[in-house]
Amino acid sequence: MVHKKKINTRKKNSITFDPIGVIYTPFKNQEGMPIQPNRGKGVTGRIKIASKYADGLKDLRGFSHIILLYYFHLSKGYKLHVKPFLDDKKRGVFATRAPQRPNPIGLSIVKLKKIDKTVIHVEDIDILDRTPIIDIKPYIPKIDAIKTKEIGWLKGKTAKMSRRKADKRFK
Repeated sequence: MVHKKKINTRKKNSITFDPIGVIYTPFKNQEGMPIQPNRGKGVTGRIKIASKYADGLKDLRGFSHIILLYYFHLSKGYKLHVKPFLDDKKRGVFATRAPQRPNPIGLSIVKLKKIDKTVIHVEDIDILDRTPIIDIKPYIPKIDAIKTKEIGWLKGKTAKMSRRKADKRFK
């Protein structure tokens, strides 16, 4: 089941994503699902890559973690102001990781366990079952782990993350 999504950015321009496969996880419903990968600790999933993209998996085995870019296929519409999971106040959508976005693209960093031909086995996953995957990139700590002091409106709120799971806001 591969979803194609055509996104018109202007009348003259469009962007078309051809998913490279499908992500399978234990999360059949959005409610109760972990909100970020660190909340899905120990949860396993698999990614079935379309056979025409199988050769692109060459050399991925040597990485401990991978970045998954995927399409929030159940997200309906978008709001420019959303109530994020760590706050009671509405925030601008681009200052959150809410799935209701103008371009509903998600990002998760997961642990790579093994690759069997066109199936990638992963751990620490927070993605809904049967989500279309758009791209995979290797996680490179020296490039991707940036130490920062400023985290905007989230300052002082990240300690709450360990107790939070998806709720009805994401429907």
